[in-house]
Amino acid sequence: MAETFSFDVTSTVDLQEVDNAINQARKELAQRYDFKGSTATIDLDQKANTITLAAEASFRLEALWEVLSGRLVRRNVPVKNLTRGDVEPAAGGTVRQVITLQMGISSEAARDIVKYLKDLKLKKVQANIQGDQLRISSPSKDDLQGAMGALRGKDFGIALQFGNYR
Repeated sequence: MAETFSFDVTSTVDLQEVDNAINQARKELAQRYDFKGSTATIDLDQKANTITLAAEASFRLEALWEVLSGRLVRRNVPVKNLTRGDVEPAAGGTVRQVITLQMGISSEAARDIVKYLKDLKLKKVQANIQGDQLRISSPSKDDLQGAMGALRGKDFGIALQFGNYR
């Protein structure tokens, strides 16, 4: 029996880096002149995997998002894995926006990845959905390298990480 090689495809966000980026954004907001006297806030709920932005007006909310997204990018947090919700009115004439952190690959995205790999017609490359991650296996390391390169080149709407290459 031939030996098979495999790697895992995941999509995660490091919550510690998100927390660090939020703390940096809060410090920047305290220093910025256009946010002096403002009630703009950024809150992280690690259990629900959400970030809540609140400000007096939608233009300040957008500026708040720009500060936060800049800090997230600097800390190598994939902004693709953040889903911005609708801007909703909140108490006291303020507006609020909830941003959801996507942890893991959704079943729909996993099916898209499997279909894409099948359409490539790589010899003997198998993709198995295992919960919120994928395991790609093949008897050929070269085919696995080709599959990995193809997945890096295609945008599935989420940031993909590759691990457990064996």
